[in-house]
Amino acid sequence: MPASTTHGFSLIAKNQWELPATGKMHVPVRAIASPSLLQRMDAKSIEQARNVAELPGIMRASYMMPDAHQGYGFCIGGVAGFDAKEGIISPGAIGFDINCGMRLIATNLTHADIKPHIKKLIDDIFIRVPSGVACKSKMPLKKNQIDEVLSHGAKWAIDEGMGWKEDLAFMEENGKMPHADPAAVSARAKGRGQNQIGTLGSGNHYLEIQTTTADQIFDAPTAKAFGVEKPKQVFIMVHCGSRGMGHQVATDYLEQFLEYDRANGIALKDKELAHAPFESEEGQAYFSAMQASANFAFANRQVITHSIRESFARILKENAEELGMRIVYDVTHNVAKREKNKIQGKTRTVIVHRKGATRAFGPGNEELPRAYRKTGQPVIVGGSMQTGSFVCAGTKTAEEQTFASTMHGAGRTISRHAAKQHHSFETIAKEMEAQGIYLRTASKQGIAEEAGAAYKDIFEVVQAAHDAGISKKVFALRPIGNIKG
Repeated sequence: MPASTTHGFSLIAKNQWELPATGKMHVPVRAIASPSLLQRMDAKSIEQARNVAELPGIMRASYMMPDAHQGYGFCIGGVAGFDAKEGIISPGAIGFDINCGMRLIATNLTHADIKPHIKKLIDDIFIRVPSGVACKSKMPLKKNQIDEVLSHGAKWAIDEGMGWKEDLAFMEENGKMPHADPAAVSARAKGRGQNQIGTLGSGNHYLEIQTTTADQIFDAPTAKAFGVEKPKQVFIMVHCGSRGMGHQVATDYLEQFLEYDRANGIALKDKELAHAPFESEEGQAYFSAMQASANFAFANRQVITHSIRESFARILKENAEELGMRIVYDVTHNVAKREKNKIQGKTRTVIVHRKGATRAFGPGNEELPRAYRKTGQPVIVGGSMQTGSFVCAGTKTAEEQTFASTMHGAGRTISRHAAKQHHSFETIAKEMEAQGIYLRTASKQGIAEEAGAAYKDIFEVVQAAHDAGISKKVFALRPIGNIKG
């Protein structure tokens, strides 16, 4: 293969690039990208990946996925694994919206079945699922309930009658992180969460009704295992997280970690990467609070799922079971987890930080539902509201090379501020109408920020990961109805 030095990276395998460890870096930076995607990566995100490579206990490499772009502390689309005994944990390498994630819901409907009802469906869901920056829950939690949500995640919602028992099997960690401790979450964070359960939020969060297309099913047997049974089949995709509660947890512990680092003489190259040893009292408290926030997000998406099922049943006059509205999968892309990985032939316990990156377990992994052990894990990849999304599958290569991780979405190319300067709500709304996409939003300004042109080409991003072997394309979905925060 010809050598390349794009941004200082050298090509080491198909769509896999390496920036050697220099200075205080303990490991190299590795980017998963096509040559053109790498060429267009912003310098700040690469600098952030280099900074993460200097953190104590980091193993193998500091990774950048094909959708990588500048974030807080660590690039969005970043992955890093730290030794459980010698390594650290850092809120900046996880993100403020803890367990921002994707959920895909199948139906047995076709586009023709719902085309006459699409506006009523979106309008009804828009009423049932509050969206926007300051949106509040239609079922605020009582003080004694918030700890139950933080402890039990999606199971809490199902126990409250908002879901089916079989839903849990089709969620990462069965919808409940194992190390959550509500006692590690501040009263202020809990207070913010009490009024936000079952809400979509703002920014790039969305709820879409989508359909398959005949020319974009790339692996028919795996697509069938994931629920694709007929042409132009309808699915619903939900993208949201832990709302203000997770943001407050990240804020609380960043402040505590900055104090810890000052008190212990830890020099920080970037204050946004404040950290503590994973096994320290401070590190364990954050780990417990972060996983409790993740449970809130699982419960949040479950309550939203219940609302979606109610809307479909009301508008189409059939119950959700008859409509085949099962969860295909629910997976997080902002979290740190304790996982087993082989490092230089030895099985090690690694604290895998995924920030804007999706877990991608391959075939045979016993942590997957039985239905997916032959195919590998469903990987739900959100695109922009104008271009559609993808469903991929995890691979053994990902397990071996990227801590079982791949991209989570398209990835921004310009800031929200720049997008507002170049795009308007009116223009985007007209474009979406012409594309056959019915739009409801809580913020016209938010639509301008989320213009399709503000994102990388989702097809190129997904193809880059596919060619690198860290996930494989299964099928694409195009939107026909969109609710944006």
